[in-house]
Amino acid sequence: MGVSGSGKSSTARLLALRLGVPFADADDMHPRANIVKMRSGRPLDDTDREPWLAEVGHWLRDRAADGTGGVVACSALKRRYRDSLRAAAPRIYFLLLTADRDELLARTAQRGEHFMPASLLDSQLAALELLEPDEPGTVLHGTHGPGQAADLAISSLDEVIAGEQD
Repeated sequence: MGVSGSGKSSTARLLALRLGVPFADADDMHPRANIVKMRSGRPLDDTDREPWLAEVGHWLRDRAADGTGGVVACSALKRRYRDSLRAAAPRIYFLLLTADRDELLARTAQRGEHFMPASLLDSQLAALELLEPDEPGTVLHGTHGPGQAADLAISSLDEVIAGEQD
């Protein structure tokens, strides 16, 4: 999870590959109206995000039900969005990728075909609510490349699993 340009899609793809589980990019689950709105430079509001979060939650719930688990790249900027995803998949674990605003701007400006323009970065940063102590997850600064971030995520997951077995 994280704002645009944080590396969540690249890291999530690699993490899913290393774990041998399905991957999904929540960007692909947005209704057409959301994509049109973002492409025009207007930020989404909570009402826009509701059907999208429901779709992401369904994907997570289905992966849990079929026993495969999965990794999804999703902004999940606010606590209530993460609560919605956790309601669908109670064993969810969040990996919040962060970076400095200038780095995020540089990354988003370099993405050519993505519907999320760099002009919306500040609205995402304003909406971002960091993980709270009772939320299962870890935070990594964006100085880690996707490979190192995936390795650190796996280590965090291993610790969680070991703690559950104690």
